[in-house]
Amino acid sequence: MSCNIYVFMARMRLNLPSKITGKPLPAAFADPVRAKACMGCERHDAPALTIEDLSHAYGRGAAVLNDVSLCLHSGEIVALVGPSGCGKTTTLRLVAGLERLQSGFIRIGAETVTPDHWLPAEDRNVGMMFQDYALFPHLSVLENVAFGLARLDGKARKARALAALSDVGLAEFADRNPATLSGGQQQRVALARALAPKPNVVLLDEPFSGLDAELRRKVRGDAIRLVKAAGAAALLVTHDPEEALFMSERIAVMRDGRIEQYGGPRALFDRPASPYVARFFGEINELPGVVSGGRVETPLGVAPAGDAAEGAPALVMTRPEHLLIGEAAAATGHGAVGRVSFARWLGRTALIELRLDDGQTVLVRTSEPLWPEAGAEVTLALDPARTHCFPANGAAEPLPAPTPAPAAGAERLAFSASLR
Repeated sequence: MSCNIYVFMARMRLNLPSKITGKPLPAAFADPVRAKACMGCERHDAPALTIEDLSHAYGRGAAVLNDVSLCLHSGEIVALVGPSGCGKTTTLRLVAGLERLQSGFIRIGAETVTPDHWLPAEDRNVGMMFQDYALFPHLSVLENVAFGLARLDGKARKARALAALSDVGLAEFADRNPATLSGGQQQRVALARALAPKPNVVLLDEPFSGLDAELRRKVRGDAIRLVKAAGAAALLVTHDPEEALFMSERIAVMRDGRIEQYGGPRALFDRPASPYVARFFGEINELPGVVSGGRVETPLGVAPAGDAAEGAPALVMTRPEHLLIGEAAAATGHGAVGRVSFARWLGRTALIELRLDDGQTVLVRTSEPLWPEAGAEVTLALDPARTHCFPANGAAEPLPAPTPAPAAGAERLAFSASLR
């Protein structure tokens, strides 16, 4: 988000007067509504955040968002996932008030933003937690957490900031400089700062990507616990499917500015709506075939054709851990023999690559203590109940290659220092 990180926090800090601008809010938005963003949602309380029909473009370029709609409820964590450039961060910027709304509306609690009814960032009651922490180096840990609490008097501000630091286990570091803390501690300070103003909504922009695996697990757990304890709704942006599955009650998979599928983690993993969604959540085998009699014949057996049309080419997909091997595969009376190209022990499971007679390779993941070595022949078969079948047209389109996030420049530090 470049220097806009500090612009956002400065506006929150300065207690600027309300600058709601534009035309009066249309009567259609005056009362809470069950927007289409909430269709299919199991919660019946009013959403903390509603995003409806957002579309957005930068300059004269192509649209980066197209009709994005979703809702978040208090105490709920929703993840926006997808490759770089799919629209995740633009959605976050629009909710935060860092971009002007062009189409659709956003409701945060009782406040509604439309293209003609602007609500500045400092009046949205939104907290933010960033990938690079964005802690002010010239302020103490306590002062960083108190930065967004300018509307409280000095005594109340200090007490609230200390309570937030206590919640993340860092009260004893209140007088330290942020640079003296570890990466995990700095991220917990950033979490405390985001939650200290008691926001309705917390926006989490790739907040854990800079931490090592052990710290990432710890800080993720802290974030879940504290967001739920605060009763805030959290919108998490991440490239990491495992992080989304671990942290979120619901996930929105984005593609080219649209939401490809929106639902619970188990539903998206077990019932992907497209090959794109299936591929996003990890390794998956892809077997081409043709629909005949409501089934698709593949080298590893038959699979239900689902919605694929009779006689049409289809793509059968199955996870490596869902393939049957050895005696279980032979018992199906279908399947094929593959030769092991390599086998790697990954701790809890082994990942095995096998080559079929037609040259196609498939992956198998097993938790069995003994697995075949390279060169061994193994019988493989589909488990029809653990397959996904899609029409082949367009199914081969891969996920876009991720691009690295821009490095934080020195201008961030210079800009933050100038705010004081």
